Amino acid sequence: MRFLRPVLCTMLAVLLTGGLATTAPAAERQESAVASQDFRNPVNPSADPSLMFYNGKYYVATTRGDRIGIWSSPSLATLLVQPEQVVWRDTDTSRNTQMWAPAFRHVGGRWYIYYTASDGVDANHRMYVLESTGDDPLGPYNFKAKIADFGEYAIDGEPITVNGQQYFVWTGPGRGQGGPAQLYIVRMSNPWTSTGARVAIPADGGCSEVREGPTPLYGASRIFLTYSTCDTGKPDYQLWMKSIANGADPMVASNWVQHAGPIFSRNDQTGVWGPGHHSFFKSPDGTQDWIAYHGKNTSTYTYSFRTTRVQKISWNADGTPNLGRPLAAGATQTLPSGDPGSSNYWINDFDTGTGLNQVEYAGNWNSGSGCGNQCFWGNDHWSGERDASATIRFTGTKAALLSVVDTGNGIAAISVDGGPEQRIDYYSSIRVGEQLIYTTPTLPAGPHTLKVRVTGDKNPASGSTIISLDRIEVY
Repeated sequence: MRFLRPVLCTMLAVLLTGGLATTAPAAERQESAVASQDFRNPVNPSADPSLMFYNGKYYVATTRGDRIGIWSSPSLATLLVQPEQVVWRDTDTSRNTQMWAPAFRHVGGRWYIYYTASDGVDANHRMYVLESTGDDPLGPYNFKAKIADFGEYAIDGEPITVNGQQYFVWTGPGRGQGGPAQLYIVRMSNPWTSTGARVAIPADGGCSEVREGPTPLYGASRIFLTYSTCDTGKPDYQLWMKSIANGADPMVASNWVQHAGPIFSRNDQTGVWGPGHHSFFKSPDGTQDWIAYHGKNTSTYTYSFRTTRVQKISWNADGTPNLGRPLAAGATQTLPSGDPGSSNYWINDFDTGTGLNQVEYAGNWNSGSGCGNQCFWGNDHWSGERDASATIRFTGTKAALLSVVDTGNGIAAISVDGGPEQRIDYYSSIRVGEQLIYTTPTLPAGPHTLKVRVTGDKNPASGSTIISLDRIEVY
């Protein structure tokens, strides 16, 4: 129920960048967004991202369960609202479900996607690779091979280059343990074939549960093997790191140096929990390093609500990577260097009025900071009154609503430019903020009106008919 929500944070400015924020008229913010090339997370509503920039576009693949899907966009700012393009489904029942963690590699004018799949039994997970028919990351793709199969559970594999030689790193059972508790490495003879014996790489992690999603990051004199630890459903899912000196043999486990402590972990202040299962990518001009990872806006133990976020990373004086702290989902960031940019901008639920880039409320609405750092700018509006409405006027080609889902939320009716209403259920078994609720279809460039109406209906599991209005992203 809305009135039972604890106050997590009442300082609005903390939610954006950790410092004080200033407000400005919505129209001014739109112009500023065009000039400053800004964006906000999330950039995709799914988990386990592999994200890259290639030949004028960003591409991201995430865990989809029964398929391999890719989203693409010329700007990071518009990636969230792009359509998924399914590039692979499998008819082989031994490997067409529980499809997880796709990872891109580009070799010899072909694209390879490494992924995990099973027959529906978790213990039967193995790793596979697809190959493109040409030089397009969107395929088409053909099934190429099973890879690094040592007769036991294996997930999250991808290549790593050491001393010019290709190796494959992945997660398997720990010694004396089940589950994904151990990292392994094996030599590769080509992009779809492993060769020889595997070597276990012992890895610390602050918990005994998992060592998964090993991902390389290449420094000036060392190669860093970053990986996720602790159960991904927990708020303490986090990243740790090992490294090896250039020139050292990666098949000798003792050559891998353990770095102490997590390098990227929960940030309660900004409302980001369970950050992990990541990838690294370069800015379009190649001058910056960025991380893509999934995180949750809830500290509840759940595998749901993991969304893809990105932020820039830096390098310490000793040559180690500095990933910083996870930024709030709605934190405004400058786009990667060389990104062509977009005229997207945001409208806050408190931008009230009857003009452009404002929200006009009708009926009885409440507002406040009860959702704390789970909400954009620490506050939202909500109403459970039948036919209460919020009308948003904007100029663009698309708009997305990011709002609170909750145990006491009901069903909204949403329409664009006076057209037919679409019913959207705001209910969730746990309360989570800044969730992508609705995206308009692509519209003609120009002024549009988006209306959100409280229907007074709810599904049987909900305790109320309340709906929330928080952040509106305009494209």
